[in-house]
Amino acid sequence: MDDRQWTEKVSVWKSEIIAALLLFGFAFFINRGIEIKGLYMDDLYLWSCYGEQSFAQFVFPIGSTRFRFVYYLAAWLEMMLFGRDISLFVPFNILLNSCIAYTVYRFGRRLSKRWLVGFTGGILYLLSRMSYYQISQVYGLMESLALWAALGILYCLYRYLTDETKGKRYVKIAILLYFSVCFIHERYMVLLPLFYAAFLFKKDRRWKPWGGVTGAFLIVQGIRFLTIGSLSPAGTGGTAVEDTFHILGAVRFALSQVLYLFGINAGPDHLNGLSWINSPSWVRVFVGFADVLLLIMIMVFLITLIKERNQLKKRLPVVGLFLLFIALCIGSSSVTIRVETRWIYVSMTAAWLFACYMCGIVVPKKEGQISLTKPLLYCGLFLLYGLFLLPVESFYRGNYENLYYWSSQLRYNSLAEETYGKYGADIFGKRIYIIGNSYEMSDFTARTFFKTFDPKKLAQGTEVNFIDSIRDIGLIAPNMLILREDPEHNAFQDVTDFVRNLKFERVYGSYPDGWLDESAKVRIMAGKQGKLKMKFYYPGVITGLEHVMVTVEGKETTIPIESATVTAEIDAPPFKVSEVTFESNFYYEAATEKRGEKHMSVVAEITAD
Repeated sequence: MDDRQWTEKVSVWKSEIIAALLLFGFAFFINRGIEIKGLYMDDLYLWSCYGEQSFAQFVFPIGSTRFRFVYYLAAWLEMMLFGRDISLFVPFNILLNSCIAYTVYRFGRRLSKRWLVGFTGGILYLLSRMSYYQISQVYGLMESLALWAALGILYCLYRYLTDETKGKRYVKIAILLYFSVCFIHERYMVLLPLFYAAFLFKKDRRWKPWGGVTGAFLIVQGIRFLTIGSLSPAGTGGTAVEDTFHILGAVRFALSQVLYLFGINAGPDHLNGLSWINSPSWVRVFVGFADVLLLIMIMVFLITLIKERNQLKKRLPVVGLFLLFIALCIGSSSVTIRVETRWIYVSMTAAWLFACYMCGIVVPKKEGQISLTKPLLYCGLFLLYGLFLLPVESFYRGNYENLYYWSSQLRYNSLAEETYGKYGADIFGKRIYIIGNSYEMSDFTARTFFKTFDPKKLAQGTEVNFIDSIRDIGLIAPNMLILREDPEHNAFQDVTDFVRNLKFERVYGSYPDGWLDESAKVRIMAGKQGKLKMKFYYPGVITGLEHVMVTVEGKETTIPIESATVTAEIDAPPFKVSEVTFESNFYYEAATEKRGEKHMSVVAEITAD
């Protein structure tokens, strides 16, 4: 290799490293603040399956409504890798999407023949508000892998159509990716016609590619029928597609997805963060300008196709491939009961890649020209389009709290912080009382939530109970934790110390280890039965003359200390904080310390119903 070749190779690697580092850095920057500290809903159910099932049961769920063994294998590996380090799921999701963004950059660079255009495609992928689920949920791994595999199919079929020497081998890779993506998410079975269209565009009469993808599809269906007993894909929210599908509804959903591709939030707030109607005027103006730029790009592209008719035979198959891919992805996302923007992410990414292709056709790279020269006018339109979308996407990202699951994720993040994050492994075995249940925590969540933090996956002895007020519990024992809901901030608050002090306040002469001085006073809130139960333990020599005078609300009760352990039950006003004084006529002579003004006398264990 001569010096010139070496210099060119170093230059290429340098640009690739710069692109990768910039994309990775931008990915972590744009997704800052997104956290998973506690699992709930689908993520918690997935973890429970991982924690309670064998490897074979988890990866190959025979009899389930879905059979996604490729995804489940990836999920099993992910959970095995991170274990109870739940906070690592988001960085992993960001890292994975950075890799996808780099793939988009490489694909876009090949299509446009320009570094900056491809890089803009990668940035738009990361910037998109449609990435919310892929970053903020453990199940986002499924959407990310499916999107990556679908784009891989598109890339391979593009190379098949355009590469005369190596194109045929890409069909084999595309068929393998198709088989895999069907078991990541069954929605992508719809990509079968894309293969047939590519074969027709290529006028490929060989039986191997046709038979290969058809065989893959039939094998997929056979496996699905044997494992789940159905060929129809399951719908959203526990529904079945065959039960909920309506043609008019599908058409309406498809049209809404087309609007999404042009930056218009055509759905309700809880599915996209903020609907188009509720969006501020400046957002609409910026989206409008971006759409005008896209329309100009499309018009110039069409004019170029017409002017260069001699290239139509080569270019129309690629145009058809991209448009059919986008249409199939839109169609597969329109057959259920709603449209979530995370489903549009793959068609949106394909649309940006198609824009890169248009740049490569309208302004072909000349011999000797490099990507970092002054951008030509047409490519500048795409870059300007990205600049208009930058504040728009950032604004919509700031409205994620309107998404249907976002508030719940914040609540369970807070629950994790206020429990395991604060007490660590000491949380296991505690009785956790939550004041109120406006969050409507399910029994499954209450049973399973804390198991995710336990290396043994058991959280043995940990209980979650819901109470209406602190009156429903007695004095706070060491193994109790009291939380209250804070709906205004979608959070929980640890009020254990506050409730402990409210129900049992040490005024003087009383100590946390139970010792009382000869004279001591506490304030205690009795329960609904109005009973204070006391157990006294005296480790000294008993003469029979020892006694403790207990005064509650002015009523005195004398308790003789006739043995090492003495119990007593004293009446107190229910649900009222009463002052209780203890006067002992003795003290423990063997005590090695003196904590207050008087000597230590006896150990007392006090409880209230």
